[in-house]
Order: sequence, then C-alpha cells, then structure tokens
Amino acid sequence: MCSSKGCGAHATWVLRWNNPKLHPPERRKTWLACDAHRETLGEFLTVRGFLRETEPASSLR
Repeated sequence: MCSSKGCGAHATWVLRWNNPKLHPPERRKTWLACDAHRETLGEFLTVRGFLRETEPASSLR
C-alpha cells in the first residue's frame, strides 16, 4: 500500500531513503508509493536530502 497519508492505493514504486544525521550511509528505509504519489513523496525526501533510490515495486519480489 502507498505510504502517502490517507492513500489506500496499490504501491508501484519503492523510495529508498535515509537521514544522514541519524542513519549510517548503508542503511535504507523504505516508503512505498502509488503512481499518483511517487512525485510528491520523492520531492519531500529530496528537499531534505534523504532520497537515495527510486525503483519499481516489482524489485521487492
């Protein structure tokens, strides 16, 4: 399911991120995004310098 607040859509994207002030460089946290929220969730993480990778959710299998 999409990680965007209130969204119940099927996730099609994986956004991998970390907060360099809190996490070691190799650690990745994961947010899932539907097509409609991929850009907004990615922008939120990018503005903070947290976004590391974005890939299709099919990569989780």
